[in-house]
Amino acid sequence: MLFRFAIVGLGVAALYVAAYLLMLEFGLGKTLANLIAFATAITVQYIGQAAFTFRKPLDDQTQMLRFISMIGAGFLSASAITGLIGPALSFSDMASAISVTLILPVQNFFIMKLWVFTQNPKADEVPS
Repeated sequence: MLFRFAIVGLGVAALYVAAYLLMLEFGLGKTLANLIAFATAITVQYIGQAAFTFRKPLDDQTQMLRFISMIGAGFLSASAITGLIGPALSFSDMASAISVTLILPVQNFFIMKLWVFTQNPKADEVPS
């Protein structure tokens, strides 16, 4: 499962970079390019992690809401690291950014494994 998680994560990161740069090439501003690339990456991440990594259905609304909450938690963690913790520890911007790229995947893996894609007794129930 960890290998599948990493494959999806690396693919999504590459997709984000490619989509962002492509949007800039098409003349979009940085904010709009980031929004489109980020939304695309999050969508692909959900599909990849649900279907490939955790082998769960894609149409579970509770699961989707949990995933969106996890994205929000990731944003808050990244903001805390780059805006509060890094500066308090006198980290450079590069060190803070690298810290985010090391911490966020670990945080996301455990949140997905323990909460987002947990077993849904009704959906996982085998009919008798």
